[in-house]
Amino acid sequence: MSQQEKEATLQISGMTCAACAVRIEKGLKKVEGVQEATVNLALERSSIKYDPAVTNPAALEKKVKDLGYDVVMEKAEFDIRGMTCAACSARIEKGLNKLEGVSNASVNLALEKAAVEFNPTVLSKQDIIKKVEKLGYGAMVKEEENQQEAADHRQLEIEKQTGKFIFSAILSLPLLWAMVGHFSFTRFIFVPDMFMNPWVQLALATPVQFIIGKQFYVGAYKALKNESANMDVLVALGTSAAYFYSLYLSFASIGSNAHMVELYYETSAILITLIILGKLFEAKAKGRSSEAIKKLMGLQAKTAIIERNGIEQEVSLEEVAVGDIIHVKPGEKIPVDGLIVEGQSAIDESMLTGESVPVDKKSGDEVIGSTINKNGFLKIEATKVGRDTALAQIIKVVEEAQGSKAPIQRLADQISGVFVPIVVGIAIITFLVWYLMVVPGDFAEALEKMIAVLVIACPCALGLATPTSIMAGSGRSAEYGILFKGGEHLEMTHRIQAVILDKTGTVTNGKPVLTDVDVNDPYKEEEFLALVGSAEKQSEHPLAEAIVSGIREKGILLQEANSFEAIPGFGIKAIVNDKEMLVGTRKLMKKHQIEVSDALDKMDALEREGKTAMLVAIEGQYAGMVAVADTIKETSKAAVKRLKSMGLDVIMITGDNQQTANAIAAEVGIDHVIAEVLPEGKADEVKKLQAEGKKVAMVGDGINDAPALAVADIGMAIGTGTDVAMEAADITLIRGDLNSIADAIFMSKLTIRNIRQNLFWAFAYNSLGIPVAALGFLAPWLAGAAMAFSSVSVVLNALRLQKVKL
Repeated sequence: MSQQEKEATLQISGMTCAACAVRIEKGLKKVEGVQEATVNLALERSSIKYDPAVTNPAALEKKVKDLGYDVVMEKAEFDIRGMTCAACSARIEKGLNKLEGVSNASVNLALEKAAVEFNPTVLSKQDIIKKVEKLGYGAMVKEEENQQEAADHRQLEIEKQTGKFIFSAILSLPLLWAMVGHFSFTRFIFVPDMFMNPWVQLALATPVQFIIGKQFYVGAYKALKNESANMDVLVALGTSAAYFYSLYLSFASIGSNAHMVELYYETSAILITLIILGKLFEAKAKGRSSEAIKKLMGLQAKTAIIERNGIEQEVSLEEVAVGDIIHVKPGEKIPVDGLIVEGQSAIDESMLTGESVPVDKKSGDEVIGSTINKNGFLKIEATKVGRDTALAQIIKVVEEAQGSKAPIQRLADQISGVFVPIVVGIAIITFLVWYLMVVPGDFAEALEKMIAVLVIACPCALGLATPTSIMAGSGRSAEYGILFKGGEHLEMTHRIQAVILDKTGTVTNGKPVLTDVDVNDPYKEEEFLALVGSAEKQSEHPLAEAIVSGIREKGILLQEANSFEAIPGFGIKAIVNDKEMLVGTRKLMKKHQIEVSDALDKMDALEREGKTAMLVAIEGQYAGMVAVADTIKETSKAAVKRLKSMGLDVIMITGDNQQTANAIAAEVGIDHVIAEVLPEGKADEVKKLQAEGKKVAMVGDGINDAPALAVADIGMAIGTGTDVAMEAADITLIRGDLNSIADAIFMSKLTIRNIRQNLFWAFAYNSLGIPVAALGFLAPWLAGAAMAFSSVSVVLNALRLQKVKL
């Protein structure tokens, strides 16, 4: 990004389909100063690059609102300290309103409060507090209020669509009942006489048409106003044609005692009900899109104990400044990125690196915020706080990657831009030809032919073609433990050409276990393990826990050590049965002058296999060694072979060292290994493959995988991993079995084929039916029946996916 270029993100509400996203994108690009604009329909978010000398976020927000959509803002209240007069409040109000991202700020001098409406993707509450402090006053967030404003719009949308669907379904049920009784082969079904009355049908259909269906009329108006057409236009046209034609027939029946069985109120009402149900499912899917970010933010420590002027005090995380000395006790989260100035400990970095083995840290070493201090007291100097921390940077990468994914343009929406004007044109021409030439002056006859054209073109089958297949395909996949987060991911998966597998927790089990025991004379294995297990029992280190667990599984009883000392970075020293025990590294043995040269070749061999070996000395003499390792999942080797047989490139990526990574890869049959990669580096490796023109799937289980999962064309999270990985990914593989990757690709291929079949039949009915209706050979009721039959055939075809066996 150039120095003259800035980036803004807007959270947008009110979009209904891909055509809406395209319309906003085009509108934003027309704003002077905007260099680039992308709209992500799934995330309801727009990313805009602009020249700040020409335009600003306020102008961008205004453009979105002018196009008929809303920009979601967050509201927060702040307690303001230090105001003395009206000039103070005016100064703060003016300063806050000038802040980029603030849409409105008002300051109340009497209550000493500030109410600010701002874009949470542009600035944070801390930025607002800093602005107030820069003006010479104090500010503090009023915590109890307005904390969930930003996320509430999605929940409100779900609740609104749920209410609409229930209301619409209740009113449509009697109309559906009456429709069933229309056909000669269903005469045996009892239909209450009242349901056949045109005025009762009108009373039932009208609220559905104009209260529930209002959103389609509004959407159609917005689309037409901006010279485009979307599914809202099709729905509004089709349902209006059926409704108003039925209304015409109802008035035509006045004075007649005959029941008007050819009314089409149910056509419009049932169509609207089904589409509202689809909107409800869509709203629920969209509501989950920000969960990954919320979970990542939830990992941060809420408070920190800092030392200022020799006094310890607990402060909120936002108040920690660079240079503060932070006290971290065993078992606590490290609040921010920093440098150890006093103490040593094992740090569990698995939540960020994905590696299960804690890292020993001492004075002078760097530590990462949100990791866990396992067993030692530490004093840490804060070096990075707020948005500069490693976790905050990972959050930023995930947000940017998610926002950069262009919405998949639904085929139905793409075609609707051409299809709708053509259908409307044909309908008008049909009316004019019949009214002026075929039956001159017969308005009712000409209107009937025109409506037949519009009814046969109603997007019932078109609207159902994709979602029914996706619902059936994703539902069947879920039975096999494959959860697709959305239809666009089900569509994309079949195009995958390369699969990147994270090592720890994906290819392997992600938990160290005791793998090797080597005993020197004069000790026997059982006696040796009893001493080692008893010595390690008091250690909190995960490697020690793996050793103790492995020894206990062998049925060996352990006893309490007479004394125990953990030596961070070296190992442990203990006395068991009056015998001095040392368990640990080469450095520990050298420090105590234990001769271990005969064992080093064996130790090197174990380490080449990706195992962590520990030397054991008893009473000052080398006695043997134990090794632990993260073991490979039973199904990994067969799954890798299966992926290769499908013609996919399989790559393993890990933050672990090259030697360990190569050993694991060789065991499962992976030829391409990328090791010693930082969390941000994983996303870069994905981008490199994408730059080669490949569609890439990333499979991982840890928080460190989240950026790569978001950047990849398809992110697959192992269900046995972290919640954050699952939320950042497009697909969750519940079983943790790599065979599920191949199953997901296979299911995607079947579903896409099914969607294409559905779209073919949906358009075939319209293509054949429109000319027949225009020529006058298709009464509106027959057009309605053909439309209904096309919908039934599409649904039945989609249901075949529920029989698929994986």
